[in-house]
Amino acid sequence: MSPLPTGSSRPSRRRLLTGVGALGAGAALSGCVTSVRSNVSSGGDVTLQSNLSAPQAKTALQKVVDGFNQRGGASASLNTVASETFRTQLPTYLTSANPPDLYTWYPGSVADAYARRDLLLDLDDVWQSPDLSRYSKALKSLCTSRAGHKVFVPTSYYWWGFFYRKSNFRKWGVDEPRTWDDFLDLCETLQRKKVTPIGLGAGSGTAWVASSWFDYLNIRINGAQYHRDLLAGRHRFDDTEVRRVFDRWDEARPFIDKRGTALAFQDATTELLQGRTGMMLIGTFFADSVPKDQLDDIDFFRFPEIDPKVPMAEEAPTDGYFASARTPRGRQTKEFLFYLATAEAQETYLKSSSGTALPTHPDAKDSGTALVKKGRALVESAAEVTQFFNRDSSDELSPTADTALIRYLSEPDRIASTLTTWQRDAEKIWGK
Repeated sequence: MSPLPTGSSRPSRRRLLTGVGALGAGAALSGCVTSVRSNVSSGGDVTLQSNLSAPQAKTALQKVVDGFNQRGGASASLNTVASETFRTQLPTYLTSANPPDLYTWYPGSVADAYARRDLLLDLDDVWQSPDLSRYSKALKSLCTSRAGHKVFVPTSYYWWGFFYRKSNFRKWGVDEPRTWDDFLDLCETLQRKKVTPIGLGAGSGTAWVASSWFDYLNIRINGAQYHRDLLAGRHRFDDTEVRRVFDRWDEARPFIDKRGTALAFQDATTELLQGRTGMMLIGTFFADSVPKDQLDDIDFFRFPEIDPKVPMAEEAPTDGYFASARTPRGRQTKEFLFYLATAEAQETYLKSSSGTALPTHPDAKDSGTALVKKGRALVESAAEVTQFFNRDSSDELSPTADTALIRYLSEPDRIASTLTTWQRDAEKIWGK
């Protein structure tokens, strides 16, 4: 699941190629950060609060923690929380009297809301390390507040696309589509073969998956800059341009699994693997729920072109860590962050996980699979890069999208009132 902070300049292709494709415009975070306790040292393990609850991801991150602990010096412990619980509880964690020290989360606009409340630890000295000093300018910008302070350490990025099983596409005699019309033709072919064309996985706590459809349709129809401006409140959710997004979605909606708003993405992954659905718009993190012996059968295609005049942007979120400004273990937390920024730590994670993410360290090796090579090429060739709805906006705005999009999928004929309500709810967030 982000972001291109809004109001940023458009990145050049060279900037993407020389940096990390998941950065988008690489604009600065707004707001203040604090280092009130950054030099305070207290005993005990550094607590890493993680939302990486899929078995492979959890195991992989534990191996990173073990690698850090084996080095001597500071030590850390991992506390894994179910992803949706983590998302809703993150503000509580950061504002509690005794918060966890370190968190898996996202840079850019999504961190901005916390930075503005003085909840994030100043990491300027961490970024002076030999490893982080070699990170791309785009990454450095993405992780820097407008006050000029670093607040985040990025460790990986990934891409979104329509994923499918190669063996199933061969069995059904279908190919990857390029245009929207090709895509609709593919859906009709699968439907004739008694296959549900599209899985969704926007139920049981993962309603945010539906935002990927909104994001991609918007950047394909109205462009990446319009999308960023919309999420910043410079356009309205009940604008004509946004209504055009849902007109196109209406064309694909009959092909989406009718249980799409009831199944979590992990369950939708099972439907895909077992051939009950043909494809699913999802990020590569879904592969942490795929048995490793089936990964070679997984492929993807980019979200199809709708308007050839609109540059082909892609969603490619960045992941990593920020720290609580209230940690009593500032020195130890930063020592752990130094390690997380190394090629060694990032390769350790990739080797033990599904291996479908891309490392941010310039020397770290990715898994080298055909899937990863194709994903890297997708990001590096993108005209622009966005990240994801909540990452391009804020964690506070994300629930407004969840509510609106699930209502649209359940009651498509009420789209006008849905968009009016979405705008009203978003204004409450923007007005804070």
